[in-house]
Amino acid sequence: MPPVGVQLHSLLFKLLLRRRLSSLSASAFASSFGVSSRPADYRPSPPSNPSFSLASPDAVATKDLHPDPLSSLHLRLFLPNPHHHAAAGPPPPPPALRRNSFPQHHRDGDHVVPGQEQLSRRVSAIFHGVGVSPAPAAQAARDYGGYLPTPAARSARKLPVIVQFHGGAFVTGAADSAANDAFCRRVARLCDAIVVAVGYRLAPESRYPAAFEDGVAVLRWIAKQANLAVCGRTIAKGGSADSFGAAMVEPWLAAHADPSRCVLLGVSCGANIADYVARKAVEAGKLLEPVRVVAQVLMYPFFMGSAPTQSELKLANSYFYDKSTCLLAWKLFLAEGEFSLDHPAANPLVPGRGPPLKLMPPTLTVVAELDWMKDRAIAYSEELRKVNVDAPVLEYKDTVHEFATLDVLLKTPQAQACAEDIAIWVKKYISLRGHELSY
Repeated sequence: MPPVGVQLHSLLFKLLLRRRLSSLSASAFASSFGVSSRPADYRPSPPSNPSFSLASPDAVATKDLHPDPLSSLHLRLFLPNPHHHAAAGPPPPPPALRRNSFPQHHRDGDHVVPGQEQLSRRVSAIFHGVGVSPAPAAQAARDYGGYLPTPAARSARKLPVIVQFHGGAFVTGAADSAANDAFCRRVARLCDAIVVAVGYRLAPESRYPAAFEDGVAVLRWIAKQANLAVCGRTIAKGGSADSFGAAMVEPWLAAHADPSRCVLLGVSCGANIADYVARKAVEAGKLLEPVRVVAQVLMYPFFMGSAPTQSELKLANSYFYDKSTCLLAWKLFLAEGEFSLDHPAANPLVPGRGPPLKLMPPTLTVVAELDWMKDRAIAYSEELRKVNVDAPVLEYKDTVHEFATLDVLLKTPQAQACAEDIAIWVKKYISLRGHELSY
Protein backbone atom coordinates (compact mmCIF):
# COMPACT_ATOMS: atom_id res chain seq x y z
CA MET A 1 0.00 0.00 0.00
CA PRO A 2 1.40 3.45 -0.89
CA PRO A 3 2.16 5.99 1.86
CA VAL A 4 -0.67 8.02 3.40
CA GLY A 5 0.53 11.18 1.66
CA VAL A 6 0.25 9.50 -1.74
CA GLN A 7 -3.24 8.23 -0.91
CA LEU A 8 -4.40 11.72 0.06
CA HIS A 9 -2.87 13.22 -3.07
CA SER A 10 -4.61 10.54 -5.10
CA LEU A 11 -8.02 11.56 -3.72
CA LEU A 12 -7.40 15.20 -4.59
CA PHE A 13 -6.03 14.25 -8.00
CA LYS A 14 -9.10 12.19 -8.87
CA LEU A 15 -11.44 14.95 -7.70
CA LEU A 16 -9.71 17.56 -9.86
CA LEU A 17 -9.46 15.21 -12.83
CA ARG A 18 -13.16 14.40 -12.69
CA ARG A 19 -14.03 18.10 -12.55
CA ARG A 20 -11.81 18.76 -15.55
CA LEU A 21 -13.29 15.89 -17.55
CA SER A 22 -16.81 17.05 -16.71
CA SER A 23 -15.90 20.54 -17.85
CA LEU A 24 -14.41 19.18 -21.07
CA SER A 25 -17.56 17.14 -21.64
CA ALA A 26 -19.63 20.31 -21.34
CA SER A 27 -17.30 22.20 -23.69
CA ALA A 28 -17.45 19.34 -26.19
CA PHE A 29 -21.24 19.58 -26.19
CA ALA A 30 -21.08 23.35 -26.55
CA SER A 31 -18.59 23.07 -29.43
CA SER A 32 -21.32 21.54 -31.55
CA PHE A 33 -22.98 24.98 -31.36
CA GLY A 34 -19.78 26.81 -32.21
CA VAL A 35 -18.44 27.33 -28.67
CA SER A 36 -15.42 25.56 -27.25
CA SER A 37 -13.15 26.25 -24.30
CA ARG A 38 -10.52 24.41 -22.30
CA PRO A 39 -9.85 25.05 -18.61
CA ALA A 40 -6.52 26.71 -18.02
CA ASP A 41 -3.65 24.66 -16.62
CA TYR A 42 -2.61 26.47 -13.48
CA ARG A 43 0.81 24.83 -13.33
CA PRO A 44 3.28 26.90 -15.38
CA SER A 45 5.56 24.99 -17.71
CA PRO A 46 9.30 25.34 -17.16
CA PRO A 47 10.87 27.42 -19.95
CA SER A 48 13.22 25.73 -22.38
CA ASN A 49 16.91 26.16 -21.65
CA PRO A 50 18.92 25.69 -24.86
CA SER A 51 22.38 25.82 -23.30
CA PHE A 52 24.61 23.69 -21.11
CA SER A 53 24.82 26.10 -18.22
CA LEU A 54 24.36 26.31 -14.50
CA ALA A 55 20.64 26.55 -15.17
CA SER A 56 20.77 22.93 -16.34
CA PRO A 57 22.93 21.11 -13.77
CA ASP A 58 21.98 17.75 -15.29
CA ALA A 59 23.88 18.71 -18.49
CA VAL A 60 20.70 18.51 -20.57
CA ALA A 61 19.68 21.38 -22.84
CA THR A 62 16.12 21.85 -24.09
CA LYS A 63 14.47 23.56 -27.03
CA ASP A 64 10.83 24.01 -28.10
CA LEU A 65 9.80 23.50 -31.72
CA HIS A 66 6.63 23.77 -33.79
CA PRO A 67 7.44 21.66 -36.87
CA ASP A 68 4.14 22.36 -38.61
CA PRO A 69 2.93 25.98 -38.50
CA LEU A 70 -0.50 24.85 -39.67
CA SER A 71 -1.12 22.61 -36.65
CA SER A 72 -0.75 22.78 -32.88
CA LEU A 73 1.85 19.99 -32.82
CA HIS A 74 4.57 20.94 -30.34
CA LEU A 75 7.92 19.29 -29.62
CA ARG A 76 10.43 19.76 -26.83
CA LEU A 77 13.91 18.46 -27.58
CA PHE A 78 16.20 17.24 -24.78
CA LEU A 79 19.88 17.10 -25.72
CA PRO A 80 22.44 15.68 -23.28
CA ASN A 81 25.84 17.30 -23.62
CA PRO A 82 27.24 15.47 -26.69
CA HIS A 83 30.80 16.02 -25.47
CA HIS A 84 30.16 14.53 -22.04
CA HIS A 85 29.49 10.87 -21.38
CA ALA A 86 27.26 9.98 -18.45
CA ALA A 87 29.99 7.87 -16.84
CA ALA A 88 32.79 10.37 -17.38
CA GLY A 89 32.23 12.37 -14.22
CA PRO A 90 31.23 16.04 -13.91
CA PRO A 91 30.32 17.82 -17.15
CA PRO A 92 32.93 20.08 -18.75
CA PRO A 93 32.45 23.86 -18.73
CA PRO A 94 29.55 24.91 -20.96
CA PRO A 95 30.44 25.93 -24.52
CA ALA A 96 30.21 29.56 -25.51
CA LEU A 97 26.75 30.67 -26.50
CA ARG A 98 26.26 31.21 -30.17
CA ARG A 99 23.56 33.09 -31.97
CA ASN A 100 20.95 30.95 -33.65
CA SER A 101 21.05 33.23 -36.68
CA PHE A 102 23.46 33.78 -39.52
CA PRO A 103 24.72 37.12 -40.86
CA GLN A 104 23.26 38.34 -44.11
CA HIS A 105 26.77 38.62 -45.53
CA HIS A 106 30.02 36.88 -44.73
CA ARG A 107 32.84 39.43 -44.70
CA ASP A 108 36.42 38.70 -45.55
CA GLY A 109 38.01 41.99 -44.68
CA ASP A 110 35.85 44.52 -46.52
CA HIS A 111 34.82 42.08 -49.24
CA VAL A 112 31.25 40.78 -49.18
CA VAL A 113 30.96 37.21 -50.45
CA PRO A 114 27.96 37.22 -52.81
CA GLY A 115 25.36 34.76 -53.94
CA GLN A 116 26.26 31.08 -54.08
CA GLU A 117 29.42 31.23 -52.01
CA GLN A 118 27.65 33.16 -49.28
CA LEU A 119 24.89 30.56 -49.15
CA SER A 120 27.35 27.66 -49.16
CA ARG A 121 29.11 29.12 -46.15
CA ARG A 122 25.74 29.53 -44.42
CA VAL A 123 24.88 25.90 -45.08
CA SER A 124 28.34 24.86 -43.93
CA ALA A 125 27.76 26.73 -40.69
CA ILE A 126 24.65 24.68 -40.07
CA PHE A 127 26.05 21.27 -40.85
CA HIS A 128 29.70 21.58 -39.85
CA GLY A 129 29.47 23.79 -36.81
CA VAL A 130 31.33 26.78 -38.29
CA GLY A 131 31.13 29.29 -35.46
CA VAL A 132 29.26 32.54 -35.61
CA SER A 133 30.94 35.23 -33.56
CA PRO A 134 29.24 35.85 -30.24
CA ALA A 135 26.91 38.81 -30.41
CA PRO A 136 27.44 41.95 -28.33
CA ALA A 137 25.29 42.20 -25.24
CA ALA A 138 22.69 44.43 -26.88
CA GLN A 139 22.42 42.16 -29.92
CA ALA A 140 22.38 39.00 -27.78
CA ALA A 141 19.35 40.33 -25.96
CA ARG A 142 17.47 40.35 -29.27
CA ASP A 143 18.87 37.10 -30.65
CA TYR A 144 18.31 33.57 -29.46
CA GLY A 145 21.29 32.69 -27.28
CA GLY A 146 21.26 28.92 -27.42
CA TYR A 147 23.53 26.02 -28.14
CA LEU A 148 24.64 25.49 -31.73
CA PRO A 149 27.04 22.74 -32.80
CA THR A 150 30.64 23.85 -32.41
CA PRO A 151 33.49 22.81 -34.73
CA ALA A 152 34.01 19.81 -32.46
CA ALA A 153 30.55 18.63 -33.50
CA ARG A 154 32.06 17.41 -36.77
CA SER A 155 33.37 14.40 -34.88
CA ALA A 156 30.83 14.36 -32.05
CA ARG A 157 29.16 11.11 -31.07
CA LYS A 158 25.86 10.45 -32.77
CA LEU A 159 23.14 9.90 -30.20
CA PRO A 160 20.07 7.68 -30.50
CA VAL A 161 16.64 9.31 -30.60
CA ILE A 162 13.88 8.54 -28.09
CA VAL A 163 10.43 9.76 -29.14
CA GLN A 164 8.38 10.23 -25.97
CA PHE A 165 4.59 10.55 -25.65
CA HIS A 166 3.27 11.98 -22.37
CA GLY A 167 0.30 10.71 -20.40
CA GLY A 168 -2.92 12.41 -19.33
CA ALA A 169 -5.77 10.19 -20.55
CA PHE A 170 -5.70 11.85 -23.99
CA VAL A 171 -7.31 14.99 -22.55
CA THR A 172 -4.64 16.58 -20.32
CA GLY A 173 -0.88 16.81 -20.08
CA ALA A 174 1.79 18.46 -22.21
CA ALA A 175 5.25 17.76 -23.55
CA ASP A 176 6.63 20.75 -21.64
CA SER A 177 4.83 20.24 -18.31
CA ALA A 178 7.02 20.32 -15.23
CA ALA A 179 6.67 16.57 -14.59
CA ASN A 180 7.24 15.56 -18.20
CA ASP A 181 10.21 17.92 -18.48
CA ALA A 182 11.86 16.39 -15.41
CA PHE A 183 11.14 12.83 -16.57
CA CYS A 184 12.53 13.42 -20.07
CA ARG A 185 15.67 15.03 -18.64
CA ARG A 186 16.19 11.93 -16.55
CA VAL A 187 15.71 9.64 -19.56
CA ALA A 188 18.02 11.71 -21.78
CA ARG A 189 20.76 11.63 -19.17
CA LEU A 190 20.46 7.93 -18.29
CA CYS A 191 20.10 6.69 -21.87
CA ASP A 192 22.57 9.23 -23.30
CA ALA A 193 20.08 9.97 -26.05
CA ILE A 194 18.19 12.84 -27.63
CA VAL A 195 14.61 12.83 -26.37
CA VAL A 196 11.86 14.28 -28.56
CA ALA A 197 8.82 14.87 -26.33
CA VAL A 198 5.66 15.12 -28.43
CA GLY A 199 2.91 17.59 -27.59
CA TYR A 200 0.11 15.93 -29.53
CA ARG A 201 -3.44 17.24 -29.98
CA LEU A 202 -5.81 16.63 -27.08
CA ALA A 203 -9.44 15.54 -26.87
CA PRO A 204 -12.25 16.45 -27.03
CA GLU A 205 -11.24 19.22 -29.43
CA SER A 206 -9.26 16.67 -31.44
CA ARG A 207 -10.60 13.16 -31.10
CA TYR A 208 -9.23 9.85 -32.34
CA PRO A 209 -7.13 9.44 -34.43
CA ALA A 210 -5.64 12.96 -34.11
CA ALA A 211 -3.12 12.13 -31.35
CA PHE A 212 -2.07 8.93 -33.13
CA GLU A 213 -1.58 10.76 -36.42
CA ASP A 214 0.56 13.36 -34.66
CA GLY A 215 2.84 10.58 -33.45
CA VAL A 216 3.33 9.27 -36.98
CA ALA A 217 3.87 12.83 -38.25
CA VAL A 218 6.74 13.29 -35.78
CA LEU A 219 8.45 10.13 -37.00
CA ARG A 220 8.15 11.36 -40.58
CA TRP A 221 9.51 14.76 -39.53
CA ILE A 222 12.57 13.11 -37.98
CA ALA A 223 13.11 11.17 -41.21
CA LYS A 224 12.81 14.39 -43.20
CA GLN A 225 15.31 16.11 -40.91
CA ALA A 226 17.78 13.27 -41.40
CA ASN A 227 17.45 13.47 -45.18
CA LEU A 228 17.85 17.27 -45.13
CA ALA A 229 21.00 16.84 -43.05
CA VAL A 230 22.45 14.46 -45.64
CA CYS A 231 21.60 16.91 -48.41
CA GLY A 232 23.14 19.73 -46.40
CA ARG A 233 26.43 17.90 -45.99
CA THR A 234 26.48 17.36 -49.75
CA ILE A 235 25.81 21.07 -50.31
CA ALA A 236 28.59 22.03 -47.93
CA LYS A 237 31.03 19.96 -49.98
CA GLY A 238 30.31 21.96 -53.10
CA GLY A 239 26.96 20.81 -54.41
CA SER A 240 24.11 23.10 -55.40
CA ALA A 241 22.63 25.01 -52.45
CA ASP A 242 19.03 25.24 -51.42
CA SER A 243 18.45 28.06 -48.93
CA PHE A 244 14.89 26.95 -48.20
CA GLY A 245 16.02 23.44 -47.30
CA ALA A 246 18.86 24.76 -45.14
CA ALA A 247 16.46 26.98 -43.23
CA MET A 248 14.30 23.95 -42.37
CA VAL A 249 17.13 22.00 -40.76
CA GLU A 250 17.07 21.52 -36.99
CA PRO A 251 20.79 21.89 -36.07
CA TRP A 252 20.67 19.69 -32.95
CA LEU A 253 19.34 16.73 -34.91
CA ALA A 254 21.57 17.40 -37.91
CA ALA A 255 24.70 17.41 -35.76
CA HIS A 256 23.94 14.77 -33.15
CA ALA A 257 20.99 12.50 -34.01
CA ASP A 258 21.25 8.93 -35.27
CA PRO A 259 17.71 8.14 -36.51
CA SER A 260 18.65 4.53 -37.27
CA ARG A 261 18.52 4.00 -33.49
CA CYS A 262 15.03 5.28 -32.69
CA VAL A 263 13.10 4.19 -29.59
CA LEU A 264 9.44 4.94 -28.85
CA LEU A 265 8.53 5.60 -25.22
CA GLY A 266 4.91 6.04 -24.20
CA VAL A 267 3.48 6.94 -20.80
CA SER A 268 -0.07 5.79 -19.98
CA CYS A 269 -2.19 6.88 -22.99
CA GLY A 270 1.12 7.80 -24.63
CA ALA A 271 1.91 4.08 -24.63
CA ASN A 272 -1.17 3.50 -26.80
CA ILE A 273 0.17 6.14 -29.20
CA ALA A 274 3.67 4.62 -29.16
CA ASP A 275 2.32 1.16 -29.99
CA TYR A 276 0.25 2.59 -32.86
CA VAL A 277 3.27 4.48 -34.21
CA ALA A 278 5.39 1.32 -33.97
CA ARG A 279 2.83 -0.53 -36.07
CA LYS A 280 2.78 2.22 -38.66
CA ALA A 281 6.58 2.21 -38.76
CA VAL A 282 6.54 -1.54 -39.46
CA GLU A 283 4.00 -1.00 -42.25
CA ALA A 284 5.97 1.90 -43.75
CA GLY A 285 9.23 -0.05 -43.82
CA LYS A 286 11.80 1.66 -46.05
CA LEU A 287 9.51 4.64 -46.64
CA LEU A 288 10.69 5.99 -43.27
CA GLU A 289 14.39 5.61 -43.97
CA PRO A 290 16.75 6.43 -42.41
CA VAL A 291 14.51 6.20 -39.31
CA ARG A 292 14.44 2.73 -37.83
CA VAL A 293 12.41 1.92 -34.71
CA VAL A 294 14.62 -0.54 -32.83
CA ALA A 295 12.53 -0.81 -29.62
CA GLN A 296 9.60 0.61 -27.72
CA VAL A 297 8.82 1.11 -24.02
CA LEU A 298 5.19 1.00 -22.85
CA MET A 299 4.82 2.45 -19.36
CA TYR A 300 1.56 1.35 -17.70
CA PRO A 301 -0.35 1.52 -21.01
CA PHE A 302 -3.91 2.83 -21.07
CA PHE A 303 -5.37 -0.45 -22.35
CA MET A 304 -8.97 -1.53 -21.83
CA GLY A 305 -11.37 -4.18 -23.10
CA SER A 306 -14.96 -5.37 -22.80
CA ALA A 307 -14.06 -8.60 -20.95
CA PRO A 308 -12.86 -7.50 -17.48
CA THR A 309 -9.58 -8.85 -16.18
CA GLN A 310 -8.74 -9.80 -12.60
CA SER A 311 -6.98 -6.50 -11.94
CA GLU A 312 -9.95 -4.55 -13.35
CA LEU A 313 -12.32 -6.33 -10.98
CA LYS A 314 -10.06 -6.07 -7.96
CA LEU A 315 -8.55 -2.58 -8.44
CA ALA A 316 -11.30 -0.68 -10.28
CA ASN A 317 -11.22 2.09 -7.64
CA SER A 318 -7.45 2.26 -7.45
CA TYR A 319 -5.29 5.34 -7.01
CA PHE A 320 -5.12 8.40 -9.30
CA TYR A 321 -6.81 6.92 -12.40
CA ASP A 322 -9.78 4.74 -11.42
CA LYS A 323 -11.85 2.86 -13.99
CA SER A 324 -14.90 5.13 -14.04
CA THR A 325 -12.74 8.21 -14.63
CA CYS A 326 -10.87 6.48 -17.45
CA LEU A 327 -14.15 5.47 -19.09
CA LEU A 328 -15.14 9.13 -19.18
CA ALA A 329 -11.79 10.01 -20.77
CA TRP A 330 -12.27 7.36 -23.47
CA LYS A 331 -15.71 8.76 -24.26
CA LEU A 332 -14.11 12.16 -24.79
CA PHE A 333 -11.35 10.72 -26.96
CA LEU A 334 -13.26 8.39 -29.27
CA ALA A 335 -15.55 9.87 -31.89
CA GLU A 336 -19.22 10.03 -31.00
CA GLY A 337 -20.96 6.80 -31.92
CA GLU A 338 -17.66 4.87 -32.00
CA PHE A 339 -17.14 4.35 -28.28
CA SER A 340 -16.23 0.75 -27.52
CA LEU A 341 -13.92 -0.81 -24.97
CA ASP A 342 -12.70 -3.08 -27.76
CA HIS A 343 -11.82 -0.19 -30.05
CA PRO A 344 -8.40 -0.84 -31.68
CA ALA A 345 -7.01 2.19 -29.86
CA ALA A 346 -8.04 0.75 -26.49
CA ASN A 347 -7.68 -3.03 -26.71
CA PRO A 348 -4.31 -4.28 -28.00
CA LEU A 349 -5.59 -7.85 -28.38
CA VAL A 350 -8.40 -7.27 -30.88
CA PRO A 351 -7.65 -8.76 -34.33
CA GLY A 352 -6.87 -6.61 -37.33
CA ARG A 353 -4.98 -3.83 -35.54
CA GLY A 354 -2.08 -3.87 -37.98
CA PRO A 355 0.88 -6.00 -39.04
CA PRO A 356 1.50 -9.42 -37.46
CA LEU A 357 2.81 -9.23 -33.91
CA LYS A 358 5.99 -11.07 -34.91
CA LEU A 359 7.04 -7.96 -36.87
CA MET A 360 6.74 -5.64 -33.87
CA PRO A 361 9.96 -4.20 -32.38
CA PRO A 362 11.25 -5.38 -28.99
CA THR A 363 8.83 -4.09 -26.37
CA LEU A 364 9.46 -3.41 -22.69
CA THR A 365 6.27 -3.11 -20.61
CA VAL A 366 6.28 -1.37 -17.23
CA VAL A 367 3.33 -2.00 -14.90
CA ALA A 368 2.39 -0.96 -11.37
CA GLU A 369 1.18 -3.46 -8.78
CA LEU A 370 -1.83 -1.32 -7.79
CA ASP A 371 -2.88 -0.32 -11.32
CA TRP A 372 -6.20 -1.79 -12.51
CA MET A 373 -4.97 -1.71 -16.16
CA LYS A 374 -1.93 -3.91 -15.57
CA ASP A 375 -3.38 -7.33 -16.55
CA ARG A 376 -4.18 -6.34 -20.13
CA ALA A 377 -0.71 -4.86 -20.57
CA ILE A 378 0.83 -8.09 -19.28
CA ALA A 379 -1.40 -10.13 -21.61
CA TYR A 380 -0.26 -8.07 -24.60
CA SER A 381 3.36 -8.66 -23.63
CA GLU A 382 2.69 -12.40 -23.40
CA GLU A 383 1.26 -12.39 -26.94
CA LEU A 384 4.41 -10.70 -28.20
CA ARG A 385 6.62 -13.29 -26.49
CA LYS A 386 4.62 -16.10 -28.10
CA VAL A 387 5.90 -14.94 -31.50
CA ASN A 388 9.48 -14.54 -30.21
CA VAL A 389 9.49 -10.79 -29.73
CA ASP A 390 11.71 -9.65 -26.86
CA ALA A 391 8.95 -8.37 -24.57
CA PRO A 392 9.82 -8.41 -20.85
CA VAL A 393 7.53 -7.03 -18.15
CA LEU A 394 8.72 -5.01 -15.16
CA GLU A 395 6.21 -4.84 -12.29
CA TYR A 396 6.96 -2.56 -9.35
CA LYS A 397 5.63 -3.40 -5.88
CA ASP A 398 3.34 -0.99 -4.00
CA THR A 399 3.19 1.39 -6.96
CA VAL A 400 0.31 3.14 -8.72
CA HIS A 401 -0.49 4.22 -12.25
CA GLU A 402 2.08 6.81 -13.45
CA PHE A 403 4.26 6.15 -10.39
CA ALA A 404 7.41 7.12 -12.34
CA THR A 405 6.07 10.18 -14.17
CA LEU A 406 3.64 12.09 -11.91
CA ASP A 407 5.21 15.21 -10.40
CA VAL A 408 4.43 14.17 -6.82
CA LEU A 409 6.13 10.78 -7.30
CA LEU A 410 9.12 11.64 -9.51
CA LYS A 411 11.63 11.66 -6.66
CA THR A 412 10.55 8.37 -5.10
CA PRO A 413 13.01 5.45 -5.14
CA GLN A 414 10.64 3.45 -7.35
CA ALA A 415 10.50 6.21 -9.96
CA GLN A 416 14.27 6.55 -10.10
CA ALA A 417 14.77 2.79 -10.21
CA CYS A 418 12.24 2.50 -13.03
CA ALA A 419 14.08 5.05 -15.17
CA GLU A 420 17.37 3.25 -14.55
CA ASP A 421 15.83 -0.13 -15.43
CA ILE A 422 14.43 1.31 -18.66
CA ALA A 423 17.86 2.69 -19.57
CA ILE A 424 19.51 -0.70 -18.96
CA TRP A 425 17.07 -2.46 -21.29
CA VAL A 426 17.02 0.23 -23.97
CA LYS A 427 20.81 0.22 -24.21
CA LYS A 428 20.61 -3.32 -25.54
CA TYR A 429 19.18 -1.89 -28.75
CA ILE A 430 20.83 1.51 -29.06
CA SER A 431 24.39 0.42 -28.38
CA LEU A 432 26.73 0.76 -31.37
CA ARG A 433 28.82 -2.15 -30.11
CA GLY A 434 26.05 -4.69 -30.26
CA HIS A 435 23.76 -6.16 -27.62
CA GLU A 436 26.44 -6.64 -25.01
CA LEU A 437 24.08 -5.52 -22.24
CA SER A 438 21.39 -7.86 -21.04
CA TYR A 439 18.58 -7.42 -18.61
